[in-house]
Amino acid sequence: MTNQLTAEILAEICKHAEPDGNPITLETKLTDLGIHPLEMADILFDLETKYGIQIETDITEAWSDLQNVGSVVEAVRALNEH
Repeated sequence: MTNQLTAEILAEICKHAEPDGNPITLETKLTDLGIHPLEMADILFDLETKYGIQIETDITEAWSDLQNVGSVVEAVRALNEH
């Protein structure tokens, strides 16, 4: 499930990303993918809907707490396990 969850979240992020041609890894910064706060809100909404979770945060907090792809994966994984 972990690898599948990671792949699904990565796919969701890629829908909004403007990749620079480099491979996207868990360490890739969201800003390097051209993801701005409004897109981050869209990504979080899509993930909430997909996994039936609620991410308790506003756009500003999401942007400051979720710096890279791995932090998004960990946030969703933690909520999905409850």
